[in-house]
Amino acid sequence: MQNRFRCVLLLHIYSCRHSMGTIKLTDYMRSIVCLLLTIFYVHSFAQTTQSPVEPVDYVNPLMGTDSRIDLSNGNTYPAIALPWGMNFWVPQTNHNGDGWTYQYSAEKIRGFKQTHQPSPWINDYGQFSIMPVTKKMIFDQEKRGSWFSHKTERSTPYYYSVYLADADVTTEITPTERAAQLRFTFPACDSSFIVIDAFNKGSYIKIIPGERKIIGYSSANSGGVPAGFKNYFVVYFDKDFTIAHTWHDKTLATDTLEYQADHTGAIVGFKTKKGEQVHIRTASSFISFDQAELNAQRELGNDSFDAICKKGRQAWNHELGRLLAEGGTPDQLQTFYSCLYRVMLFPRKFYEYNKANEIVHYSPYNGQVLPGYMFTDNGFWDTFRAVFPFLTLMYPSLNSQIMQGLVNTYKESGWLPEWASPGHRDCMVGSNSASLIADSYMKGIRGYDINTLYEAIVKNTEQEGPLSSVGRKGVQYYNQLGYVPYDVKINENAARTLEYAYDDFTISQLAKAISRPKEEVERFAHRSMNYRNLFDPSTLLMRGKNKDGNFQSPFNPFKWGDAFTEGNSWHYTWSVFHDVQGLANLMGGNKMFARMLDSVFALPPVFDESYYGGVIHEIREMQIMNMGQYAHGNQPIQHMIYLYNYAGQPWKTQYWIRQVMNKLYHAAPDGYCGDEDNGQTSAWYIFSAMGFYPVCPGTTQYVFGTPLFRKMILTFEDGKKLVIQAPATDKNTYYIHNISLNGVVHPKNWIDHSQLQKGGILLYDVKDKPSYTRGTTPAAYPFSVTQALAR
Repeated sequence: MQNRFRCVLLLHIYSCRHSMGTIKLTDYMRSIVCLLLTIFYVHSFAQTTQSPVEPVDYVNPLMGTDSRIDLSNGNTYPAIALPWGMNFWVPQTNHNGDGWTYQYSAEKIRGFKQTHQPSPWINDYGQFSIMPVTKKMIFDQEKRGSWFSHKTERSTPYYYSVYLADADVTTEITPTERAAQLRFTFPACDSSFIVIDAFNKGSYIKIIPGERKIIGYSSANSGGVPAGFKNYFVVYFDKDFTIAHTWHDKTLATDTLEYQADHTGAIVGFKTKKGEQVHIRTASSFISFDQAELNAQRELGNDSFDAICKKGRQAWNHELGRLLAEGGTPDQLQTFYSCLYRVMLFPRKFYEYNKANEIVHYSPYNGQVLPGYMFTDNGFWDTFRAVFPFLTLMYPSLNSQIMQGLVNTYKESGWLPEWASPGHRDCMVGSNSASLIADSYMKGIRGYDINTLYEAIVKNTEQEGPLSSVGRKGVQYYNQLGYVPYDVKINENAARTLEYAYDDFTISQLAKAISRPKEEVERFAHRSMNYRNLFDPSTLLMRGKNKDGNFQSPFNPFKWGDAFTEGNSWHYTWSVFHDVQGLANLMGGNKMFARMLDSVFALPPVFDESYYGGVIHEIREMQIMNMGQYAHGNQPIQHMIYLYNYAGQPWKTQYWIRQVMNKLYHAAPDGYCGDEDNGQTSAWYIFSAMGFYPVCPGTTQYVFGTPLFRKMILTFEDGKKLVIQAPATDKNTYYIHNISLNGVVHPKNWIDHSQLQKGGILLYDVKDKPSYTRGTTPAAYPFSVTQALAR
């Protein structure tokens, strides 16, 4: 700024001397003063108008969108949505059916899609799209695509706009939970059109010109739906149609306004003036056309586009504003709120309100319309770790509704969902629904049928399900031998064993809390120690074990997959969330345990990809981050940094947390270091910015890290506020020397859920050098089963 100012000033002086030779000195000085005031005013005004003033202004929905199948920087898309909304909208750059629906590197947009996609790997269901075109009546997705530039794109959670160069049309979108408004600004054109694409796998379309309306349904899906699944949609226009046709596949139907086929759509046209705006109001329902109409009436009413946009902004600020961060850099604030936005998208609401204003849902499990809550689009293997603990802390009422939805899922399908989209999907391992149910109950959240959920959890521990992702695959071996063997043709067996053992711990905690018989509590407590069966004392790592009791051989701790899930032994060895002290004892004590933790970062990022037959993106992401074997881009190791707190070396937790936050996150299209995964990788950042993390859901403890901001205010659901302060924190100052809660010194390396919920002031005294005394004795360590038994 100073250099630019000097240049402007010198140019002004030069011009005055050469063009105003007879100017008086006083006039000349007046001109200089005016120039100074002008520059100061312009600069000040620019600073004022360009600075974000509300939380939503910091959000960049494009964070993580510069991804592809072989390298994920997030594998996200810019969801135009309300928090936990039933429907999202997204600009579609890739072909219909491509899980990478929006890629930052793309050059064309093919449509604006209503989407329910939780992940490119899981893909979409019930989707349909809307696209403006001009000059020619084009509906084919290849031909209707239009060039666009990020320079003319504006992306926020509640509003999106982009200029479509080929059509010369600006598109704007603003959403509600089950509806949306779109606004198209057309050029002067005799042939302006809007295309509706109902996608394939069975769709229906009907144009009703007299009502300026199109209705249809999409049966598109990627699995996890019952017979007869449909997403019913209605689309209202504010302009008469001069042309109206349906189409199917690549054929225009000129003789009918109604069509049912594998792939159908509609195209309507009209003459437009330069700058003329055409408005669309649309809503959908998984229940019926009538319910879609009702959703439109309820959520859009007679509101204008701008009114809906304003409400959307208010909705996001209300939720994001529950966590007010201050005293960070602009990039830190942008990254924080962009991550918080991601945490507030999933699981999505999969319920609606009928005419009597009763909560009802279409069951993605049995196809019936039933009363009560339903949520979907979530993989608990990812989200049990931090997303659901975040909800228990900040959104207990929502968490209770989700628990009610799990009750309904069990009643309607006979199983708890481990990966749902919208129904059961055969993806990932474990039975981690136990973790988030136990965590909810142990943290005092009520309002749901815990006995039915407990019944469902116990069923999981005794049976295999119809899909490998529900129930427990290999459960007979696990219950009899204490592990799932390596040599019985059950993949990822060691990962299953470790996750089952942790889940059994959470079940034992819940069983005790709801006064189940002592034998039942002890059975699950005993099984929670099964992790010890896979510990190899010769390598100090977890290792697959054969049915005969011998470890599998040869053993390569750098081999991804095989006995483990999307990771290797160096990643999964730490998956003993409930008994870190027990794991440390197996390794020879806390000093060796800490050395093993150090080794994760000290080892080179070598790998063996032979199980997959190629380098999967998770491997590549670990390799290129230059943090040794630490693979933050995938979930199994994300809690590992916090484990130094259990070994009396908390300063190493503080150091590595700040390295990860600074190096592996930023609010840009390449802003993550791997898949974001339904809020999990974002939730890690949110908790870490607060200065604590839920290492072991199912207990009420959060383990300390180091806060990112000088001040953060959490507003809990009951209105109480927790003020987190770290006045000295900055780029190089993050080592904790003291923590106090409401003026009382807090010497432990953890804090309890109930202490946080009471509100008050949590004060961190941080310095630029480590403290080698605070939190270094066993009395300060967080919960471990072994430690608890020793007492």
